[in-house]
Formats: sequence, structure tokens, C-alpha cells
Amino acid sequence: MHGANPILSLKAVRKMFGTHAAVDSVDLDIAEGEFFTIVGPSGSGKTTMLRMLAGMDTPTSGDIELKGERINDVPANKRPTCMVFQSLALFPHRTVGQNVEFPLKIRGEDPKLRKQRALQLMDLLRLPQSYYSKNVLKCSGGERQRVALARALAYDPQILFFDEPLSAIDYKLRKTLEKELKDIHRETKKTFVYITHSLEEAMVMSDRIGVMRAGKLVQVGTPQEIYSTPNTRFVSEFVGDVNVIPVNLGSDGLLHASALGEKLKAPRLPSGFSKGYLVIRPEFLTFLSERPENGNALGGRLYNEYVLGSRIQYQVRVGDSVFVVEKLRQQPFTGHLDDDVFIGWETNDAILVTD
Repeated sequence: MHGANPILSLKAVRKMFGTHAAVDSVDLDIAEGEFFTIVGPSGSGKTTMLRMLAGMDTPTSGDIELKGERINDVPANKRPTCMVFQSLALFPHRTVGQNVEFPLKIRGEDPKLRKQRALQLMDLLRLPQSYYSKNVLKCSGGERQRVALARALAYDPQILFFDEPLSAIDYKLRKTLEKELKDIHRETKKTFVYITHSLEEAMVMSDRIGVMRAGKLVQVGTPQEIYSTPNTRFVSEFVGDVNVIPVNLGSDGLLHASALGEKLKAPRLPSGFSKGYLVIRPEFLTFLSERPENGNALGGRLYNEYVLGSRIQYQVRVGDSVFVVEKLRQQPFTGHLDDDVFIGWETNDAILVTD
């Protein structure tokens, strides 16, 4: 998808606050119709980046282009874009219908057509038509979220920006709304640019994800690429549970994990690799009945187990390190806590990263 002509481009975009670079020389192309999510911890620069894309802040240097036109100085209300805020910013004393129709009213559209369009959008957002006259304060949090999205779509923007819109909603409802947002994206074919600190949220919805750290975009890829081939330890640890072993490449071609007193087989080596981290996802670790002659195996003690719905996670202590092994609930490990165990993995199921 990102091979298509970009609708939005950032070229060496920087935003300084005093001597601090909140966004530091970011280059990025977002394709038309793409669901692109920017993730990162607090203070990584993702909200500053979104504010510049939406026209609420101006870059200190670099260019932002919309369909090839420079828009650095075009104010937010003159751009074909719309923002859905975490606070939703709904009009509290108006009805659902009045909130959804607001952009159409500003545009001076005929009241009958306004209502027709509002009801269409409410259908799309799975809001009952009877809610048209309902005060927005009498709606639940999830319903208000849908009203805010319907109002944003009423602007008929080319791009919708989302600033952590689901972060204040309880877990179960958030899971529902994540799926609905993905459905709405598919139905409207609009470009969605989404900000969140939750990588789980990003993985569910996005076509591509950009991971930010200290003002820089450190990796951009599909959810599968970010999960399976993170390019740094930071990205690997940001994306779900992970086992990380500090290693040096020995002259024997093996990875020396001195903290564990082990030598391990190396997967594909990044060019110029001499030291870094071996990263293994919990689902790629398995329990072994005995230690193999050669291969990747560690001896440890079964320390704890956690049932996570369809999966079970086991903690295995190896020296001072703790490893996480994950199995499907239908195939549990039959050992007992405090048993001595061996864990191992296929060489090519691990990856090597630097920090």
C-alpha cells in the first residue's frame, strides 16, 4: 500500500521547544487510504508530530506536504483534515443529531439534507436513529466516542487524525471499538492517522506502524514486521513480551551469553554485528525433556504460571534471569512449580538486534 502516491509526506521535519527537539528530522510518507499508527512512550514526540500534521503547530524546519503541496503554514481549519481528540470535545448540551450535524450547519447546508446525512453517519457508526434527539450527556462513553467519530466524518475530510481516542475507555469496550474503527476505516476508505501509546491497539488496527523514541521515528513497518523483525532492543521490548539475552559474537561463530555462562547458535547476523541482544518471543520457547547435545537450550527452574485466556505463560528462572514461555491452553506444560526444567528454541526463531 505504501508504494502508492503518498497523500501526506514529512520531509526532515523538526520541532524545537527551546533547545529540545520534540520531533527530530522525521521523514515519512503516508499512503492515501492507509491506516497509519504512530506509537511511542510518553515524551517520544508522537503528539507533537500529530499536531503539526493537523496544522495546530508549525514545524521549526522541514516540510509537510499534502498531495505534493507544502502545507506548513496552512491553518488547521483550512486543511481537508479533521481531528478526533481523547476528550472528544462534544457539545454537552446538544443532542446527538446536533453534534453530528455541526460541520454541515457551519457549511450552510439545508436542514433536511443535514439530518439525512447525520442519520446515514449514525447508521455507519451503529448508533440507533432514535438517538438523533438524545442529549449527548445521556450517552455512554462508547456511544459518545461514536458520536465524535460521526461528527468528524461529517466534515468529509480526506484525512482523520486520532489523538489517543480510546485511552480513557474500559478494556472490554476498547477491544470492541478497535474492531469497529478498523471496519469504519475499511468502509469509508479514508486515510486514518492514529496516535497511541498502546502497541496492542496499533497491532489490531493498523496497515503500518511507526515507532517513535526521543523525537525520532526508529522503525516503520507492518504490524507483522514490527513484531517479527524489530530493528532494536527498544522496539522489540515495546511490542509485547520478549526474552532478551545480551550476547557477544565469539571467534568460534557462536554467541557468548556470559551472564548465563552459555554459548548459543547465532541466527542470521546483521551486517557488522559484534555484540547486542538475542531476542526470542515467548511463543518460540519450548520445554525440552532433556538437554540436547548441541542446539539452544537453557536449564532453569519453573517459577510461576499465568493463565491469559487462550494462552498460558510460564516463568522460568535461569540464574538471575527470568524467561517467559508461552503455550496454548489446550497444550499446557505438565510440570510443577520449582521443578528443574530445560527450555530451548529453533535458531532461526530468534533475532539479533542492537540497542
